[in-house]
Order: sequence, then C-alpha cells, then structure tokens
Amino acid sequence: MYIRVSIIHQRLEVWQDAECVADYPVSTALNGPGEQKNSGCTPRGKHLIRAKIGAGKPLNTVFVGRRDTGETYSADLARRYPQRDWILTRILWLSGCEIGRNRLSGVDTMQRYIYIHGTPDSEPMGQPLSHGCIRMRNNDIAELFERVSVGTLVFIE
Repeated sequence: MYIRVSIIHQRLEVWQDAECVADYPVSTALNGPGEQKNSGCTPRGKHLIRAKIGAGKPLNTVFVGRRDTGETYSADLARRYPQRDWILTRILWLSGCEIGRNRLSGVDTMQRYIYIHGTPDSEPMGQPLSHGCIRMRNNDIAELFERVSVGTLVFIE
C-alpha cells in the first residue's frame, strides 16, 4: 500500500495491489511545491508516515504542537482564535526519504513539521491554501488514518 498526492490535481489517492482503493480531495500549500525550510511550500518526492497522532480522538479535536489541546473545533472557537492554523482530528507526520531533496540540510520534511491532517470542514478542498501541509476533510483523514500504518510510503508530486 502507498499514498500518492497530486499537487496539480489537489487529490490524495491510496493504492493497494496496483489498484486505487481510495481517492480524496485535499488542499496543499498556497505557496506551491517546494522543499526549503520556512518556505510554506508542500515538499515533493518520496516520504513515509513517521507517526500517527490522534487515534481514538473525536472528530474536530484540536491539536497544537501535535498535542490534543482539549478543545473541539467550532465556529465560536474559530472566532476567538482567527489566526490559528487549525490542525484537527488526526495527524500523519511525514518524513522525507531522499537525502538533499526532502531529508536533512534545510529541506527536511519532518523538521518542517509537514503533516497530512484534518482542517475545518468550512475550508475549501481542491485549492492550494495550506502553509505546507496536506489538509483533508475530517471524516476523510479519520478514514485514511485507519487504512495506513507508520512506514506507509507517500509520494508527493
């Protein structure tokens, strides 16, 4: 099994035995593709899921620094914290596999804290709007989280 993310098409596909078994709309970086630290871009290339965070948490659980804040996302919470980059429901933390492209020396995906994660359902999918991560609908990320394991390969192109 592996995941393929298309930046151009704003889609995430799950492949198993040469068959696409799931297909989801996503939102990648507003700044486009790129690997440099502090670029706000979505890194390309071969990655793997380094960690799965949020198992068993309710939909819309709010995470800051990969920790459950005890909050549940709501319109009221969004009004109170308008500048927050909402990371909700589940986190799949990515690690680059290609030294010099997306791993180590200023291009390290993991050190950039690049995730596949949930976002408010009011946020559009199919448009690049994130700060570098791959955003998904909350139901979709919860479903994906159950399908994959730590070590699953993720190809971002």
